[in-house]
Amino acid sequence: MTSAAPGAVRVPPELFASFCDDAAVFPPGEMPLADAVPAHLRHVAAAHAPLVGPLVVPRARLSELAALTAGYGPGTLDLAVTVPSPEEAARAPASVRALPAARLRFLEVAVPEVVPRLTAALAEAPDHARVTVYVEVPRDERRAELIASLATSPYLAKFRTGGVRAELYPDERELARSVLLAVRAKVPFKATAGLHHAVRNTDPRTLFEQHGHLNLLAATGAALDGADEEDIVAILAERDAATVAGLVGALSPEVRKTFRSFGTCSLTGPVSELAALDLLGPDLTKDLL
Repeated sequence: MTSAAPGAVRVPPELFASFCDDAAVFPPGEMPLADAVPAHLRHVAAAHAPLVGPLVVPRARLSELAALTAGYGPGTLDLAVTVPSPEEAARAPASVRALPAARLRFLEVAVPEVVPRLTAALAEAPDHARVTVYVEVPRDERRAELIASLATSPYLAKFRTGGVRAELYPDERELARSVLLAVRAKVPFKATAGLHHAVRNTDPRTLFEQHGHLNLLAATGAALDGADEEDIVAILAERDAATVAGLVGALSPEVRKTFRSFGTCSLTGPVSELAALDLLGPDLTKDLL
Protein backbone atom coordinates (compact mmCIF):
# COMPACT_ATOMS: atom_id res chain seq x y z
CA MET A 1 0.00 0.00 0.00
CA THR A 2 1.42 3.39 -1.01
CA SER A 3 1.77 5.86 1.85
CA ALA A 4 0.52 9.40 1.70
CA ALA A 5 3.10 12.12 2.11
CA PRO A 6 3.40 13.31 5.72
CA GLY A 7 1.37 16.42 6.31
CA ALA A 8 -0.40 16.04 2.97
CA VAL A 9 -3.99 15.78 4.20
CA ARG A 10 -5.88 17.16 7.19
CA VAL A 11 -9.52 16.43 7.90
CA PRO A 12 -11.94 17.64 10.55
CA PRO A 13 -12.04 15.12 13.42
CA GLU A 14 -15.81 14.68 13.13
CA LEU A 15 -15.27 12.93 9.78
CA PHE A 16 -14.22 9.84 11.73
CA ALA A 17 -16.36 10.23 14.86
CA SER A 18 -17.59 6.78 16.02
CA PHE A 19 -16.54 5.42 12.63
CA CYS A 20 -15.21 2.04 13.82
CA ASP A 21 -17.64 -0.40 15.42
CA ASP A 22 -15.84 -2.94 17.61
CA ALA A 23 -16.67 -6.34 16.10
CA ALA A 24 -13.75 -8.14 17.73
CA VAL A 25 -15.77 -11.26 18.59
CA PHE A 26 -16.75 -11.89 14.96
CA PRO A 27 -14.67 -13.66 12.27
CA PRO A 28 -11.92 -13.56 11.33
CA GLY A 29 -10.69 -12.21 14.66
CA GLU A 30 -13.07 -14.17 16.91
CA MET A 31 -11.63 -12.72 20.10
CA PRO A 32 -13.05 -14.43 23.20
CA LEU A 33 -15.73 -12.23 24.74
CA ALA A 34 -13.87 -12.34 28.05
CA ASP A 35 -10.96 -10.60 26.30
CA ALA A 36 -13.03 -8.39 24.00
CA VAL A 37 -14.82 -6.56 26.82
CA PRO A 38 -11.70 -5.27 28.63
CA ALA A 39 -10.03 -4.56 25.29
CA HIS A 40 -13.03 -2.44 24.24
CA LEU A 41 -12.95 -0.54 27.52
CA ARG A 42 -9.28 0.23 26.95
CA HIS A 43 -10.13 1.63 23.51
CA VAL A 44 -12.90 3.88 24.83
CA ALA A 45 -10.50 5.24 27.45
CA ALA A 46 -7.67 5.83 24.96
CA ALA A 47 -6.79 8.92 22.95
CA HIS A 48 -8.47 7.44 19.87
CA ALA A 49 -11.78 6.95 21.74
CA PRO A 50 -13.60 9.49 19.48
CA LEU A 51 -13.25 7.00 16.60
CA VAL A 52 -14.67 4.05 18.56
CA GLY A 53 -18.25 2.92 18.15
CA PRO A 54 -20.14 0.31 20.18
CA LEU A 55 -19.12 -3.23 21.02
CA VAL A 56 -20.98 -5.52 18.60
CA VAL A 57 -22.33 -8.70 20.20
CA PRO A 58 -24.76 -11.40 18.99
CA ARG A 59 -27.95 -11.61 21.04
CA ALA A 60 -27.18 -15.27 21.71
CA ARG A 61 -24.13 -14.22 23.75
CA LEU A 62 -25.81 -11.63 25.98
CA SER A 63 -26.08 -14.05 28.91
CA GLU A 64 -22.33 -14.64 28.66
CA LEU A 65 -21.80 -10.89 28.56
CA ALA A 66 -24.00 -10.47 31.65
CA ALA A 67 -21.74 -12.78 33.65
CA LEU A 68 -18.61 -10.99 32.45
CA THR A 69 -19.88 -7.51 33.35
CA ALA A 70 -21.63 -8.29 36.64
CA GLY A 71 -19.32 -6.01 38.60
CA TYR A 72 -19.29 -3.11 36.15
CA GLY A 73 -21.03 0.20 36.75
CA PRO A 74 -24.27 1.22 35.00
CA GLY A 75 -23.94 2.14 31.36
CA THR A 76 -20.29 1.06 31.07
CA LEU A 77 -20.75 -0.52 27.64
CA ASP A 78 -22.50 0.81 24.55
CA LEU A 79 -23.75 -2.18 22.58
CA ALA A 80 -24.80 -3.02 19.05
CA VAL A 81 -26.66 -6.32 19.16
CA THR A 82 -27.01 -8.53 16.09
CA VAL A 83 -30.18 -10.60 15.74
CA PRO A 84 -31.12 -13.22 13.14
CA SER A 85 -34.65 -12.00 12.43
CA PRO A 86 -36.97 -9.00 12.89
CA GLU A 87 -38.91 -10.99 15.49
CA GLU A 88 -35.72 -11.36 17.53
CA ALA A 89 -35.22 -7.59 17.36
CA ALA A 90 -38.34 -7.10 19.46
CA ARG A 91 -36.94 -9.40 22.16
CA ALA A 92 -33.41 -8.01 22.29
CA PRO A 93 -34.09 -4.88 24.42
CA ALA A 94 -35.36 -6.99 27.31
CA SER A 95 -32.22 -9.12 27.10
CA VAL A 96 -30.03 -6.03 27.28
CA ARG A 97 -32.00 -4.62 30.21
CA ALA A 98 -30.81 -7.64 32.17
CA LEU A 99 -27.28 -6.21 31.83
CA PRO A 100 -27.06 -3.11 34.05
CA ALA A 101 -23.60 -2.36 32.68
CA ALA A 102 -24.83 -2.11 29.08
CA ARG A 103 -26.75 0.42 27.00
CA LEU A 104 -28.43 -0.77 23.82
CA ARG A 105 -27.58 1.73 21.10
CA PHE A 106 -28.04 -0.28 17.91
CA LEU A 107 -29.80 -3.37 16.62
CA GLU A 108 -28.57 -5.12 13.47
CA VAL A 109 -31.26 -7.30 11.94
CA ALA A 110 -31.25 -9.95 9.21
CA VAL A 111 -34.06 -9.47 6.71
CA PRO A 112 -36.86 -12.04 6.32
CA GLU A 113 -37.24 -13.97 3.08
CA VAL A 114 -40.30 -11.89 2.16
CA VAL A 115 -39.53 -8.16 2.37
CA PRO A 116 -43.12 -6.96 3.09
CA ARG A 117 -42.95 -8.83 6.42
CA LEU A 118 -40.22 -6.48 7.57
CA THR A 119 -42.19 -3.49 8.85
CA ALA A 120 -44.79 -5.61 10.61
CA ALA A 121 -42.14 -7.79 12.24
CA LEU A 122 -40.19 -4.78 13.46
CA ALA A 123 -43.27 -3.01 14.83
CA GLU A 124 -42.39 -4.10 18.35
CA ALA A 125 -38.77 -2.97 18.09
CA PRO A 126 -37.58 -0.32 20.57
CA ASP A 127 -38.03 3.43 20.52
CA HIS A 128 -36.05 4.71 17.54
CA ALA A 129 -35.12 7.88 19.38
CA ARG A 130 -32.94 5.71 21.61
CA VAL A 131 -32.02 2.70 19.48
CA THR A 132 -31.01 2.74 15.82
CA VAL A 133 -32.09 -0.32 13.85
CA TYR A 134 -30.01 -1.47 10.88
CA VAL A 135 -31.51 -3.99 8.46
CA GLU A 136 -29.03 -6.14 6.54
CA VAL A 137 -29.63 -5.76 2.81
CA PRO A 138 -29.51 -9.12 0.98
CA ARG A 139 -27.29 -9.45 -2.06
CA ASP A 140 -30.02 -10.69 -4.36
CA GLU A 141 -33.12 -9.51 -6.23
CA ARG A 142 -34.64 -8.24 -2.97
CA ARG A 143 -32.03 -5.48 -2.61
CA ALA A 144 -33.77 -2.65 -4.49
CA GLU A 145 -37.18 -3.43 -2.98
CA LEU A 146 -35.78 -3.51 0.54
CA ILE A 147 -33.87 -0.24 0.21
CA ALA A 148 -37.00 1.40 -1.20
CA SER A 149 -38.98 0.14 1.80
CA LEU A 150 -36.36 1.48 4.21
CA ALA A 151 -36.74 4.95 2.67
CA THR A 152 -40.23 5.21 4.15
CA SER A 153 -39.31 3.69 7.53
CA PRO A 154 -37.19 4.68 10.54
CA TYR A 155 -34.73 1.86 9.76
CA LEU A 156 -31.27 2.09 8.22
CA ALA A 157 -29.40 -0.26 5.87
CA LYS A 158 -26.51 -2.58 6.58
CA PHE A 159 -24.32 -3.76 3.69
CA ARG A 160 -22.19 -6.90 3.97
CA THR A 161 -18.87 -6.19 2.26
CA GLY A 162 -16.95 -9.42 2.85
CA GLY A 163 -16.53 -12.52 4.95
CA VAL A 164 -14.56 -15.72 5.36
CA ARG A 165 -15.08 -16.86 1.75
CA ALA A 166 -14.26 -15.03 -1.47
CA GLU A 167 -17.85 -15.15 -2.74
CA LEU A 168 -19.00 -13.15 0.28
CA TYR A 169 -17.24 -10.08 -1.11
CA PRO A 170 -19.34 -8.03 -3.54
CA ASP A 171 -17.31 -6.72 -6.45
CA GLU A 172 -16.92 -3.00 -7.06
CA ARG A 173 -19.92 -2.75 -9.35
CA GLU A 174 -22.28 -4.55 -6.99
CA LEU A 175 -21.19 -2.39 -4.08
CA ALA A 176 -21.38 0.76 -6.19
CA ARG A 177 -24.98 -0.05 -7.08
CA SER A 178 -25.84 -0.61 -3.42
CA VAL A 179 -24.32 2.74 -2.47
CA LEU A 180 -26.19 4.52 -5.26
CA LEU A 181 -29.50 2.90 -4.31
CA ALA A 182 -29.04 4.00 -0.69
CA VAL A 183 -27.92 7.53 -1.55
CA ARG A 184 -30.72 8.10 -4.05
CA ALA A 185 -33.30 6.76 -1.56
CA LYS A 186 -31.73 8.84 1.25
CA VAL A 187 -31.20 5.72 3.38
CA PRO A 188 -28.17 5.90 5.70
CA PHE A 189 -26.12 2.72 6.00
CA LYS A 190 -23.32 0.94 7.79
CA ALA A 191 -20.97 -1.71 6.38
CA THR A 192 -19.78 -4.93 7.91
CA ALA A 193 -17.16 -7.63 7.26
CA GLY A 194 -14.13 -7.63 5.00
CA LEU A 195 -13.10 -4.00 5.44
CA HIS A 196 -9.79 -4.94 7.00
CA HIS A 197 -7.79 -2.07 5.52
CA ALA A 198 -8.28 1.57 4.64
CA VAL A 199 -7.64 1.08 0.92
CA ARG A 200 -8.63 -1.53 -1.68
CA ASN A 201 -6.24 -4.48 -1.53
CA THR A 202 -5.60 -8.15 -2.21
CA ASP A 203 -5.18 -10.12 1.00
CA PRO A 204 -1.76 -11.80 0.72
CA ARG A 205 -2.86 -14.86 2.71
CA THR A 206 -6.30 -15.61 1.26
CA LEU A 207 -5.94 -13.72 -2.05
CA PHE A 208 -9.41 -12.25 -1.44
CA GLU A 209 -10.07 -8.91 -3.11
CA GLN A 210 -10.96 -6.62 -0.21
CA HIS A 211 -12.70 -3.25 -0.22
CA GLY A 212 -11.14 -0.35 1.65
CA HIS A 213 -13.24 1.49 4.19
CA LEU A 214 -11.81 4.78 2.95
CA ASN A 215 -12.67 3.85 -0.63
CA LEU A 216 -16.24 3.27 0.51
CA LEU A 217 -16.29 6.60 2.36
CA ALA A 218 -14.97 8.44 -0.70
CA ALA A 219 -17.42 6.61 -2.96
CA THR A 220 -20.31 7.63 -0.73
CA GLY A 221 -19.22 11.25 -0.89
CA ALA A 222 -18.99 11.07 -4.66
CA ALA A 223 -22.46 9.50 -4.89
CA LEU A 224 -23.86 12.30 -2.75
CA ASP A 225 -22.29 14.78 -5.18
CA GLY A 226 -24.06 13.13 -8.13
CA ALA A 227 -21.35 10.82 -9.46
CA ASP A 228 -22.52 8.06 -11.80
CA GLU A 229 -22.00 4.32 -11.42
CA GLU A 230 -18.74 4.21 -13.41
CA ASP A 231 -17.19 6.92 -11.23
CA ILE A 232 -18.22 5.08 -8.06
CA VAL A 233 -16.80 1.80 -9.39
CA ALA A 234 -13.49 3.54 -10.14
CA ILE A 235 -13.25 4.98 -6.62
CA LEU A 236 -14.00 1.60 -5.03
CA ALA A 237 -11.31 0.02 -7.23
CA GLU A 238 -8.61 2.62 -6.48
CA ARG A 239 -5.55 1.03 -4.83
CA ASP A 240 -3.26 4.04 -4.46
CA ALA A 241 -3.45 5.12 -0.84
CA ALA A 242 -2.38 8.71 -1.50
CA THR A 243 -5.13 9.10 -4.09
CA VAL A 244 -7.77 7.68 -1.75
CA ALA A 245 -6.52 9.81 1.15
CA GLY A 246 -6.80 12.88 -1.04
CA LEU A 247 -10.39 12.06 -1.94
CA VAL A 248 -11.25 11.55 1.73
CA GLY A 249 -9.46 14.72 2.74
CA ALA A 250 -11.76 16.70 0.45
CA LEU A 251 -14.95 15.30 2.01
CA SER A 252 -17.35 17.21 4.20
CA PRO A 253 -18.19 15.53 7.52
CA GLU A 254 -21.79 15.57 6.22
CA VAL A 255 -20.93 12.34 4.37
CA ARG A 256 -21.13 10.53 7.70
CA LYS A 257 -24.85 11.20 7.89
CA THR A 258 -25.06 8.63 5.09
CA PHE A 259 -22.17 6.22 5.73
CA ARG A 260 -22.50 5.87 9.49
CA SER A 261 -19.85 3.31 10.46
CA PHE A 262 -18.21 0.00 9.64
CA GLY A 263 -17.53 -3.09 11.71
CA THR A 264 -13.92 -4.09 12.32
CA CYS A 265 -12.44 -7.00 14.25
CA SER A 266 -9.40 -4.85 15.05
CA LEU A 267 -9.74 -1.25 16.18
CA THR A 268 -5.97 -0.82 16.29
CA GLY A 269 -5.64 -1.52 12.56
CA PRO A 270 -7.98 1.20 11.22
CA VAL A 271 -6.69 3.83 13.62
CA SER A 272 -3.08 3.03 12.77
CA GLU A 273 -3.74 3.15 9.02
CA LEU A 274 -5.63 6.43 9.23
CA ALA A 275 -2.72 7.87 11.18
CA ALA A 276 -0.19 6.55 8.65
CA LEU A 277 -2.16 8.29 5.90
CA ASP A 278 -1.95 11.51 7.92
CA LEU A 279 -5.72 11.73 8.27
CA LEU A 280 -5.66 11.99 12.06
CA GLY A 281 -4.04 14.49 14.37
CA PRO A 282 -1.32 13.24 16.77
CA ASP A 283 -3.58 13.61 19.81
CA LEU A 284 -5.82 10.82 18.52
CA THR A 285 -3.01 8.32 18.00
CA LYS A 286 -0.55 8.83 20.85
CA ASP A 287 -1.67 5.62 22.58
CA LEU A 288 -1.01 3.52 19.47
CA LEU A 289 1.95 4.93 17.59
